Amino acid sequence: MLRRFLFLLAPLAAAAPVAAETVVVHAGRLIADASQRPSGPATITVFDGKIQSVVAGLAPVPAGARLVDLSGKTVLPGLIDAHVHLAGEPGEAFWQQAVDTDEYSVIVGVKNARLTAKAGFTTVRDVGSPSQAGYALRRGSSEGLINGPRILSSGPAISIIGGHGDVTGFRPEVLQALQGSNTCTGAEQCAARVREASRLGADLIKITATGGVLSQQARGLGQHFTDAEMKAIVDTAHSLGLKVAAHAHSARGVEAAARAGVDSIEHGTFADAAAIRAMKASGTVFVPTLMAYTGIREGLAKNVFTPQVADKVRMTLNEVGKAARAARAAGVAIVFGTDSAVYEHGRNAEEFRQLVETVGMTPREAIASATTGAARLLGLENEVGRIAPGFSADLIAVTGDPLQNIRVLEKVDFVMVRGRTIN
Repeated sequence: MLRRFLFLLAPLAAAAPVAAETVVVHAGRLIADASQRPSGPATITVFDGKIQSVVAGLAPVPAGARLVDLSGKTVLPGLIDAHVHLAGEPGEAFWQQAVDTDEYSVIVGVKNARLTAKAGFTTVRDVGSPSQAGYALRRGSSEGLINGPRILSSGPAISIIGGHGDVTGFRPEVLQALQGSNTCTGAEQCAARVREASRLGADLIKITATGGVLSQQARGLGQHFTDAEMKAIVDTAHSLGLKVAAHAHSARGVEAAARAGVDSIEHGTFADAAAIRAMKASGTVFVPTLMAYTGIREGLAKNVFTPQVADKVRMTLNEVGKAARAARAAGVAIVFGTDSAVYEHGRNAEEFRQLVETVGMTPREAIASATTGAARLLGLENEVGRIAPGFSADLIAVTGDPLQNIRVLEKVDFVMVRGRTIN
């Protein structure tokens, strides 16, 4: 049987690859690196998905090359969103997880991957998706089967039993049918969950270090994992070369996760001075996901939440951006992430205005947080986040100057991912 299977696969393996194409991009204005001054007209040459050269001026197009004329636009590196949920949708009733299949979540993810890429986000970190959905989307995008960004996926978040990230809100027999293998109790079992995620192909580990706003418990937003459990998760992940992203809202939960050595705090709503000091000491970056609060504010206005969720939403709305502003002032690195699926996919760039107006970042800092800063967090600083020879051909173009008006990034005119134009 195995021989017959391999025989059937042989024609696929022998299929000729698509011929690589040389693409020449004429940029009217170039922001190659958010840390550097923009330049005037430039020519970017792309071959086989990689940037070959970047030269000043609009150079002639070699014979056989394809021209992308962006001479009336500002060209900059593709943007990075470090916190998305491609397989989710805003306003979904909690009971839908008992109805929708994992296969359907992939279909939803294909739609949302295209919306995200069209919005100018050429790399994303998918931090929580059903079963194998995130991995399937990652492969489909990588192989060019779907229009979407480069995807790093954590798979399902690791959670405590009955906590944020576990299945809750159903009768016991339904819970038993829906429960996955993402929960753990005790340091040894939590370390095992990390190893299992690594075996399945996770690019990073996502944990729910505290309660969550949109889960069906009415138990607040305090610390979930014990200090020992979080330390076991982080140490095991780091030993496998994986970074850890920690969903965390409460001050003590943020502090404990930072002391454990997580690489990023997601949300960090109530982080206080002690929590921020712990983040600074450990080198933990802050992904404030301000668009998540936009999403829950809109959901509250539409009355889509259960009473216990609505109560937690109200707890957070007066705190939006305060912790991120304090963290920036303390020297903690802020990285762009939005929590798409809590709001509609494709609106990711609205986060920029909030980083500028609420957190106090300059437009240049905000762009860096979604390019070089995010690339560093994802471990891709030598591949994405800049327009330079050897880097992936991830480019976007906008009308106007985002360094003067950050909202220019909310309407992207052209997107290229890995040298492929996104339509």
